Parts: sequence; C-alpha cells; structure tokens
Amino acid sequence: MTDVLTQRALNRATLARQYLLERAPTPAIDAIEHLAGMQSQAPLAPYVGLWTRLQDFAPGELSALTEQRHVVRLHLMRNTVHLVSARDCLNWRALFHPLHAAAFNAHFRQGTDGVDRDALFSQAKQLLEQQPRTRGELGKLLAQRWPDADPNALAYAATHHIALCQVPPRGIWGNNGPAAWAPVESWLGAPLRSASVDALVLRYLGAFGPASVADIQMWSGLTRLREVVERLPLRTFHGQERQALYDLPDAPRPAEDIPAPPRFLPEYDNLLLSHKDRTRVIPGNRSVPLPPGNGATTGTILIDGMWQGTWQIRDKTLRIQPFTKLPRADHDALLTEAAQLCAFIAPQTTYDIAIDRP
Repeated sequence: MTDVLTQRALNRATLARQYLLERAPTPAIDAIEHLAGMQSQAPLAPYVGLWTRLQDFAPGELSALTEQRHVVRLHLMRNTVHLVSARDCLNWRALFHPLHAAAFNAHFRQGTDGVDRDALFSQAKQLLEQQPRTRGELGKLLAQRWPDADPNALAYAATHHIALCQVPPRGIWGNNGPAAWAPVESWLGAPLRSASVDALVLRYLGAFGPASVADIQMWSGLTRLREVVERLPLRTFHGQERQALYDLPDAPRPAEDIPAPPRFLPEYDNLLLSHKDRTRVIPGNRSVPLPPGNGATTGTILIDGMWQGTWQIRDKTLRIQPFTKLPRADHDALLTEAAQLCAFIAPQTTYDIAIDRP
C-alpha cells in the first residue's frame, strides 16, 4: 500500500529541505546548490533568502561569491533569472535553451522579421565579448546593422538564444547595478556541459519534494517529465487528493507535529513558486506577490510553516501585515525574528517594527 502524506506532512518535508525548520550551518555556495538555485529576478532577494535559512550568513559572503564568479545570475528555470553556482550554470544552461527560444518566439520576436538569426547572434556575441552590456545598449548597437528592426527585439533575441549571465555590480550588496550581460563561457572560463534532465529532477526533489510531475514541470518550465520520473529509483506516495507524489527514498520527512518557527522570506522566493499545487505552503490559493524592485525590502512571512502575511521596510520601519490574528507566542517570536532581520539588512540603522491588525 502506498503511503499517504497529509498537507501538513508535505509542508514539514519541504520546510526541512529548504532549511526553514532550523537554520543550517552551511556555507552559502553549498546552500545555493542544495536549493537548486534561488530565484533572483529581484537581484538582492537571495541575500534575505540565505539569511533566513543559514546560521551566521553575512552579505559579504554572497557578494564575494558573485565577484569571484563562483555564482552567477542568468535565465534558467521558467525562463526567469536564477542565482546558481558556476557548476550548475555550466551543467544546466543547455537543458533550458529550447524553453528560452520558445519564450522569445511567443513574446518578443515581433520586430525581427527578415533578420538573419545566425548573423544576429554572431554580432551580438562579438559585442558582448568586448564588454558586458545592458539590453538597451546592445539593442542600439545591433540596430546600427539592422536599422529596420526593433532594437529591443534584437536584444531580446540575443539574450534568449545566447548563453549569457548578468555580471557585477548587479547583485552586489550595497553596490547593486544595472543588468549587464556577458557570455557565460567567457565569464566563467569554461565550456557549457550537458547534464541529464534526470539529475535535474533529482536535485529538485532534494530541495522541494515530495512532489508530483506537475510540480516538477511548474518549477522547471520543462515538459514531458513523467517518463523521466518513472524511470528514476524514487519512492511513491499519495497526497490527500490521491495524487501521485515522488521523492528521494532517503530524503527527510519529519513528523508533521514538529514546530516550524516564524520566518521572513524575500520576494520571489522559490518556496512559494515551485509547485503546481501550492497548498502545502499557501492556504486559500492566494496569489504570490511579485513586486518590482531590487529586493531585500519586501517579502512574505511564514507562521507555522504557512504563508500568513507580508512585510515591507520603508522610512525606517519594518511593517508586518499578517492575514489573520496571531497567537501571542507567534506574535512575540515574529517580533524577535523581525529585529534580527533589521540588524541583518542595516546593522547601523535603528528600525521601528510594527505589526498591523489583520
């Protein structure tokens, strides 16, 4: 008989793998690999994401990894910007090339009619090898050769078809800059490799499982993964709705009554975005907010392992907006965690902390 996992058991299993039940004594580079990358559309969000998961994490650790090219930011899963290790970048980029090309054809190709794609990619790569450039800068230079084309579309064609990464100061704590692009292989000094999709699925389960095939496809943006899952040596469970859930045989699945402390997540955190069925962490089918900005000033809060509110720093105040009235113990624990978040973000600044009434 296949084991049945309750929603609470799924919640605790995922929180354990996400280092959200207790902070891990793990270097940032190892955590980034364990998490199979971190959503980084807001370039500073991973700093808060690592702070909430790791013991003794300081911003300089991730800034140094970025400047020393041990981690990079590029379009990968779901065609969104992710922070990954250099090793995962080189292994995974080729897996997502068809997804990125399809996204360009669906959303950005208008304005490139009649442009020779091979010539465009060759010219764009040559320009980016000379120096990193923003999309706006690249588009203007490409339009000199193709004056009848849309400069923005030319730039999007390049960034969706050439293996590129965003380079510092983008993503540097206290010195964030515009999104300038450089070819991955020259930036990292190594050629792209080709990891198997099987390995990618195993990495996902290690960070987000147990999960359904639909969950894996939602996280990655890839399709036709059922045949991959079915050939892997996985353990099968059922959810409360009898859906098949797959997992690594020896992955942690703690008891569902284990406590989950309050946690502050940054915007765009993959915990809230990486399952088709998000009810293990999001009650009521609430839409995840995706605010514009550089990150580290807004986000969501977990209470008892579930998304139960939002937070924002503005005018030297950390304002917390819970969705429901908090029990006294959760209220007090959240205040303690909030004070630690303020000390992390700006240790030389005094912040007020306000918890609004729901």
